[in-house]
Amino acid sequence: MLEHNQEKNMSQKITLREVGLRDGLQIHPTFMPTADKLAWIAAEAAAGMSEIEVTSYVPPKLIPQFADAEQVTLGALKVPNLIVAALIPNMRGAQRGIELGVHKLNFVMSVSETHNMKNVRRPPEDSVTDFKAIVELVKSQPEGKRPIIVGGLSTALGCSYEGRVAVSQVVKYAKQLVEAGADELVVADTVGYADPNQVREVFKAVLSEVGPVIVGAHFHDTRGTGLANVSAALDCGVTHFDASLAGLGGCPFAPGASGNIVMEDLLFMLDSMGLETGVDIEKLIEVRKIISRSLPDIAMQGGLAKAGLPRNYVSVAQRLAAAA
Repeated sequence: MLEHNQEKNMSQKITLREVGLRDGLQIHPTFMPTADKLAWIAAEAAAGMSEIEVTSYVPPKLIPQFADAEQVTLGALKVPNLIVAALIPNMRGAQRGIELGVHKLNFVMSVSETHNMKNVRRPPEDSVTDFKAIVELVKSQPEGKRPIIVGGLSTALGCSYEGRVAVSQVVKYAKQLVEAGADELVVADTVGYADPNQVREVFKAVLSEVGPVIVGAHFHDTRGTGLANVSAALDCGVTHFDASLAGLGGCPFAPGASGNIVMEDLLFMLDSMGLETGVDIEKLIEVRKIISRSLPDIAMQGGLAKAGLPRNYVSVAQRLAAAA
């Protein structure tokens, strides 16, 4: 079965989404200047990144890093061929995103009740109710101005407060969000608890219940299992992955949840496997310089950045060009 799924993936394009500007910066105390955020977005889009989660529509008093959410969104929308996404915790966030013209609204709720209460101050059932209202708002917009609505399931593979999360709970909320009208789902290992076997169990269960809806994966590398979990998700047929340049990030409401998977390392792994992403590795590595210049106090991770590409490395793009 795994062999069959791997062959299927080899014939498909893998879609990567950069979440560093939101998930990567949200817990960093130093404000990254708006101009530097926009330079990061433009440079990564030029490297071939097709989708970037550029900000979060939350009150600046809660997360000061996103005080410039409007300017960042409007600047990002000027970048050609880029899908501009933003995280929304509630109806007000959705309204702001629609007003600004963002392409994709990433609604977030936690499968874990404790985490959801700390993160958005309501039980998961109330978040589902909020999501239904947001979907209705999106549907009420004129055709051509309706953003894609994504249902994000945080702590789906473990919670810092509750430990393991039942697969049945993940499936329950996945079905409810799809039934409410989600165009896509993202299943997230918010605190880096997951192992490959657990990933296969959860994603197979979710995929079997939600039909043709795209199900993406969002992994953290808190305990070093991030890329192994990507491989397990690939085995299940998942082709959409979140990651953060230089492995920046973590959740402010999940103690110890440092670090998204490193986008550069993820890209190298996928490219080495012959999977097409459309992202240029060498150009992507160069984008790190923008972050290090702007935020010299931020910790930057990544094996590829330290070791460089292997000698005589031939990327998927080079192989395709040679074969043309």
